[in-house]
Amino acid sequence: MLDFAIFAVTFIVVLVGAIVYLYPSSRRSSDIPGLNPTDEKDGNLQDIVNRGSMHEFLEALHEEFGSVASFWFGQRLVVSLGSVNQLRQHINPNHTTDSFQTMLKSLLSYQSGTSGGLNEAVIRKRLRDNAINDTLKNNFSLVLQLVEELVGKWVSFPEAQHIPLCAHLLGLSMKTITRLALGERFKDDAQVISFRKNHDAIWSEIGKGYLDGSQEKSPSRKMHYTTALSEMETVLLSVARERKANKTQTVFVDSLLKSGLTERQIMEDCMVFTLAGSVITANLCIWALHFLSTSEEVQEKLYQELEDVLGSDPISLNEIPKLKYCQQVLNETVRTAKLTPIAARLQELDGKVDEHVIPKESLVIYALGVVLQDSNTWREANRFDPDRFDDESIRNCFCLLGFSGNQTCPELRFAYTVATVLLSTLVRKLRLHRLQGQVLEVRSELVSAPKDETWITISSRSSH
Repeated sequence: MLDFAIFAVTFIVVLVGAIVYLYPSSRRSSDIPGLNPTDEKDGNLQDIVNRGSMHEFLEALHEEFGSVASFWFGQRLVVSLGSVNQLRQHINPNHTTDSFQTMLKSLLSYQSGTSGGLNEAVIRKRLRDNAINDTLKNNFSLVLQLVEELVGKWVSFPEAQHIPLCAHLLGLSMKTITRLALGERFKDDAQVISFRKNHDAIWSEIGKGYLDGSQEKSPSRKMHYTTALSEMETVLLSVARERKANKTQTVFVDSLLKSGLTERQIMEDCMVFTLAGSVITANLCIWALHFLSTSEEVQEKLYQELEDVLGSDPISLNEIPKLKYCQQVLNETVRTAKLTPIAARLQELDGKVDEHVIPKESLVIYALGVVLQDSNTWREANRFDPDRFDDESIRNCFCLLGFSGNQTCPELRFAYTVATVLLSTLVRKLRLHRLQGQVLEVRSELVSAPKDETWITISSRSSH
């Protein structure tokens, strides 16, 4: 079964830009229903722009043409799959690489790992996955410490004080990712603040210029991005050199240093992990607390599980698999928020879904945001309901989409671990309440995020 990438691209030009960068294009005919190109050069790009986001475009496309639909980006045919049944059929016999890592490195103009052939790509992916897993095992106590510091701050607030989730949880994510990826240098808050400034500049600009060429038209924007990327690369290279002499060697960069990768390769893998890992972790935590604040029933059920499994003890890494309902809460958070609404892969060989032939060199999109809201698969799809994951068939569908099981990408496993520590610490001490009158809108990015600051209020459990 095809490896469904966890991370998503909400504008087709970003997603296709990365793939087209690596592969030649060709106009191929197809019997798959869908849109004809509205422009010879750009295909259906303007149709996507007019819809406002790639996810909204795909929603309309599948509503009109069904679960297998096509459109064009330039000279390249794009096939979108919008239901679980079609995704289950799509087999890629040559799948070996992490499509998100390939995409992100292409957007950053990184080429190592693509020129060395499939063997190098497979080795690099395995090294990266193992490095992240080892980092969590070696530094779990630090994750717990950083979470407890944040929760302690919230506990000290007066009841009913408004808590800005984005500000607090982005801060937690940045501290966690820098300490676990890069080590003790980032005990210093000034280092974290500088890192975040460059991170935000890079993340907000990646791919934006592909949409309308706006970065090329703005020398100041291009300079800002280029400077931030250069500064970040310099920091990562400096950390790698410093850590060579470190005797403890327990963080992500240390694992890469032991692997025999070049200095440049280590820097690139650190860039991808810190860029993507911090954003996915922050937004998983933000959405989880937001949804919990809307349901007292879910909070109480989670609280009871935490009391039954953990009692008054802090959570440990070994206890996490026992928190079944907590896992369901996070799964339902990913689903309801459509945390990563799109993934994609190049069709390396001719393929077939239903009666439709997918030509070689087509780009195949997994419209995960459409699938995650499909009423044929999810009952009351717009409702936040962690209990739906009691159903084994639902868990299997979620696994198929790449959000759980062996196909889960390591960055998402990292995010789930941090989010579980946060929920297990926070929910046993505080109740979360929705801020009345707040309207939450989604911002279309690489990872779904609230458009504006998201607020909740809190009250102490001991006061009830």
